[in-house]
Parts: sequence; C-alpha cells; structure tokens
Amino acid sequence: MSAKTNTLIDLSHTIEDGLVTYKGLPAPIICDYLSREDSKKRYSEGTEFQIGKIEMVTNTGTYIDCPFHRFENGKDLSEVALKRYVDLEALVISVPHTKTIEITEKELKGYPIQNKAVLIHTGWDAKWNTEDYYENNPFLTEKAAQYLKDSNVVLVGIDSHNIDDTRGKTRPVHTVLLGAEILIVEHLCNLQLLPKSGFTFSAVPPKFKKVGTFPVRAYANVPKKE
Repeated sequence: MSAKTNTLIDLSHTIEDGLVTYKGLPAPIICDYLSREDSKKRYSEGTEFQIGKIEMVTNTGTYIDCPFHRFENGKDLSEVALKRYVDLEALVISVPHTKTIEITEKELKGYPIQNKAVLIHTGWDAKWNTEDYYENNPFLTEKAAQYLKDSNVVLVGIDSHNIDDTRGKTRPVHTVLLGAEILIVEHLCNLQLLPKSGFTFSAVPPKFKKVGTFPVRAYANVPKKE
C-alpha cells in the first residue's frame, strides 16, 4: 500500500485529565512537571519548554492487552514482537448492541478471519464518557473466544467497555485469547468508518517491561478507492 493513496482512520479515544475509563480504577492525572513559565528561568530569553507529568493506571483510554496482563509468565509488552502490533490484515464484524450484548460464535461464523485482526463493531463507543458506558456492555462469550482461537486470529478488538462479561468475576475471554497469545484491544471507536475488510490495523504500545496493558494509538490504514 502507498501512503499517498491511503486514508488513516483514528480508532482511539482521547485521554485527558480526569477521564474515567473503567469504574473503580483511578482517572489519569495529567499536569506540568515543568511549566512554560517556570522553564523561562532555565533558558535564554525567548526559549521555553513544557515537560508533562502523567500518573495513571495502564488500563486507560483505548488500550491493548498482552498475555502478561492475565498470566504471570505470559509475554509482556516488550516481549511481543513488533509485527504483532503493526499493519495487521483486518476485518470488521458488526454486531449492534441494540440487537444483542452477548456476542456468540454464531455472530462470528462465515467470515474469513484466519490470521487476521478481528474488530467487533457494536456501536457502544457512542456512550463513551457517560454513566451508561460502564454497565451492561456488549461482550464475547467463552465459546466465541474459543472459536476465534481455533480460527487462528492474531488480535481481537472491540468498541466496548470490556471484551468479557463484567457482571461476573470470571474473565474467560481474556483467559482463552491471551492464553493463546492473541492480543486484545478494548475501548476502540469509529469502527463504523471502516470498510468490512481490505485494510490494515495497528495498535502500538510503548516497550515496557513487566507491563501487560497500555494505551495505544489504534488506527486503520484504508486504501482509497481509485
């Protein structure tokens, strides 16, 4: 693909000070470590800088999960190969939350998902940053996760609060997918702007050691129609 003929579509939410991504987890604190005003004291006249300071949990905004998030001996962000994050052949499967919040293997069958990043479009992102976002969200069932695993997908993304049903205390979808080293991206947005297939997906986190989850700038690279 040529960058000159492609469109990049941002699939990430904006992270700002005080944003609540997951109820019960603290919101990020984003502030100056060095303000522009204070920096003037350190540099010549007319030269100023800002250095930011961020305090947050790693489950903030649109983020990626790798095996270490679920398994003590699983690969962390630094150990997952870069090719697993970038330019993945992808497709979108639409399952509107107005139709069902329980996404089973039936909704996933009939698509050529082998060796692809599968992005589940539910439309739940329209509720982002509202009280409605945190409860009764769309999720995959354990059998759906097993189907994706058996189909050898490389990544699964969803525009919902969690890929698992959070009404219970088990997390079978995380267990099945991360146990098979299939990456998960949660809190996606703008999936309605994508074609059903024929594009690539990227979601790259920093190269942290002993970290299993981190915000990403997720995006799709979509060829322009001639």
